[in-house]
Amino acid sequence: MLKRKAPLDPGFAPLALEYRDYREAVRRSGGGRLFAVRILRDDGLYSSFSLDIFPEGVEDKRTIRLLDRLVKSLLWVRGGYHIITGGSGAAHAHLAAAYRAGGARAFDADFMATVYERPFEVSRADDPHDLLASNESASSIGRHLDGCRIGFDAGGSDRKVSAVMDGQTLYSEEVVWHPKVNADPAYHYEGILSAFRAAASHLPRVDAIGVSSAGVYINNKAMVASLFLQVPRDLFDSQVKNIYIRAAKEIGQVPLVVANDGDVTALAGAMSLGSGQVLGIAMGTSEAGGYVDAQMRIMGWLNELAFVPVDLNEQAMADEWSGDTGCGVKYFSQDAVIKLAPAAGIDVSIARTPAEKLKVVQQALAEGSAGAALIYESIGVYFAHAIAWYSLFYDISQVLVMGRVSSGRGGELLIDAARETLALEYPELAESITLSLPDEKARRVGQSVAAASLPEIRR
Repeated sequence: MLKRKAPLDPGFAPLALEYRDYREAVRRSGGGRLFAVRILRDDGLYSSFSLDIFPEGVEDKRTIRLLDRLVKSLLWVRGGYHIITGGSGAAHAHLAAAYRAGGARAFDADFMATVYERPFEVSRADDPHDLLASNESASSIGRHLDGCRIGFDAGGSDRKVSAVMDGQTLYSEEVVWHPKVNADPAYHYEGILSAFRAAASHLPRVDAIGVSSAGVYINNKAMVASLFLQVPRDLFDSQVKNIYIRAAKEIGQVPLVVANDGDVTALAGAMSLGSGQVLGIAMGTSEAGGYVDAQMRIMGWLNELAFVPVDLNEQAMADEWSGDTGCGVKYFSQDAVIKLAPAAGIDVSIARTPAEKLKVVQQALAEGSAGAALIYESIGVYFAHAIAWYSLFYDISQVLVMGRVSSGRGGELLIDAARETLALEYPELAESITLSLPDEKARRVGQSVAAASLPEIRR
């Protein structure tokens, strides 16, 4: 039973609590059988997860529901193109059907096939013990502050750019834009180039350009990115895939690094905190996640937490892109604020865009609205349970929250509610994980400064 409920969402059914309760039920039953899953990705790397489950024929529906959510979570946290399961024929049959064309997880399979440029597979191992090991790899990224640098952060509602010289920020700007509703790639290109030029005008020269952008990027190329959701596939391939490379060349032949905004969020957190094992969460147009290990290295994982489920409520709101329910995008973004606004008695219909609807709620909070406060408290309760779920896949010491949703007093209410809920529901995590917000300026433009540190200048 929930010790603290989300005040505006009484139907919220935390996945982390079900996982804990399920494992305890298996233990009390005298033990079950081993289930293991491995997900393969590029360069011979793979991630594995295992747990004991009920014997076949016992609690099958509950088991399959949990394993469906667990495998999906591992897939979107780590990334990959091939799921291998062992230990449950029923779970394997369910997953094989779900991830085939027309299945319940067809979006997930298509997304991964696009990212890794190979067909998506689901197969079965004879012995789950063969799947227990993982093969991971970490690499250093960023924290280069020498020279004259441009840092650009492409968000879904605003774009931020900073001019940084020898670690000092000379200029930062934040500009509202609407990339997700524009099908013309020229709109995106001109916005990016305008930001680059604005920063360059405040520097004596440009030595390097770093970009933080939602989506999956390989060799600075956009493989899949929600920012360009409306751009037709042929134009995406011809004009968007290399969009940052083309814009950077207009500034000069300088080093360029494009990284997922979630990883840059984590890097920004590690830089500000001076320590690793940081899970960075940016709550903006969507939910962006990123992680750096104890040595402040990235793991090469996908970290697309917007698609990681956190709620088992069958009536939970569906994500318009994937069609799945209970996933992070509807809990840790401006969509979450908008979703909860009616229950809080706040009319956001007068606003045109999601960003403007968020501002309506933020203004109500500033004016003392109790309903607005309950919105952020509800998101804080969501967040505590999500952290417990994420901790199954990440070794976390610090969670840093950034993004437009966390601005102002709302962010403080969110963190306070999350801390209280962690202490009540997961006391062991409350003792080992620190939740924090950067200062207001860093919350809004700090990511673009961290992005500036991405490239290494070779002299």
